[in-house]
Amino acid sequence: MSVESSIRGKLTDALDPEYLEVVNESSNHRVPPGAESHFKVTIASPMFEGERLLARHRRVNALLADLLAGPVHALALHTYTPAEWAARAGAPQSPPCAGGSKTA
Repeated sequence: MSVESSIRGKLTDALDPEYLEVVNESSNHRVPPGAESHFKVTIASPMFEGERLLARHRRVNALLADLLAGPVHALALHTYTPAEWAARAGAPQSPPCAGGSKTA
C-alpha cells in the first residue's frame, strides 16, 4: 500500500471526514523520483467540532505517528469543521520548496 493510501485510510477510518484531500507534494522537493515523503492534507471532519487548531493537528499527527516516524518527512495540515470548510474557497497553496538552502 502506498504512503498516500495509508494516510487516506487512517484518516477516513478515524475521522469520518466530509472532505479529504491527500496530495503527494514530494515531486516539489529534492527527493528521488517516486518518493512519498512530503504531503499536504486538507480535511473537514465533524470530529473537529469544538477543538482548537492545535488539538486538531495533534489528533491527526497521533493517527499518522507511525508514518511520521518513517517515510513521511513533511506534513502540511489544513483541518476544518464542515462549516468552516463550506465557508472557504479551498485550502491554501503550498509555498515553493527552498531546496534546503532556506532561500527561495
